[in-house]
Amino acid sequence: MFEIVAFYLFAFLTVTMFSITVFTNNSLYALSSLAAGMIFISAFFFLLEAEFLGAVQIVVYTGAVMALYAFGMMFFDSLSTVNEKIKNPRLVFLLTGISSLVVVLIFSAPIIATNIEAHYPINSDWGNSQQVGIVLFTKYLVPFEIAAVMLLVAMIGGIILAGKKMDVSYSELTEEQIDAYEKEIKENEEKEKGKNK
Repeated sequence: MFEIVAFYLFAFLTVTMFSITVFTNNSLYALSSLAAGMIFISAFFFLLEAEFLGAVQIVVYTGAVMALYAFGMMFFDSLSTVNEKIKNPRLVFLLTGISSLVVVLIFSAPIIATNIEAHYPINSDWGNSQQVGIVLFTKYLVPFEIAAVMLLVAMIGGIILAGKKMDVSYSELTEEQIDAYEKEIKENEEKEKGKNK
């Protein structure tokens, strides 16, 4: 019963987080919901007793990849911000609090329950993570290194592509030039608003 409730709960939360990532116009909301969705995906691995994959999901995707996403966001134009207004912040706060409380209760239910069964690994000397590590760094060492190089190439390519789309690189400007550039953009926006009127 616990597995069924947890599965549907995490499935709903995962789909909700990724829907926010796709449909929102605010980059901060998109990154935050993407990180939350990846954390909720790791819950499925823990439900399937694949602790190593769950930990890797959190460490790699939620940690390293989200850091790369945040680093990539620095290359985008921060001046083109989208102002999103929350019509009812109290309702959003209430729903967020209830969702967090339900997640905490789901995680604490097996600990509180009396019929907890211990699952021992196949090899009593090693745990699940140790067995995966031994196989990964012996038999599958070459594919593991190739995947690491491919991720590095993809990261460099993403940085280059993001840099090409920029009109002005803030890293190459002084503080005075940045202020003048922002002032010029604001004046152009005001002129366009005046023309539209």
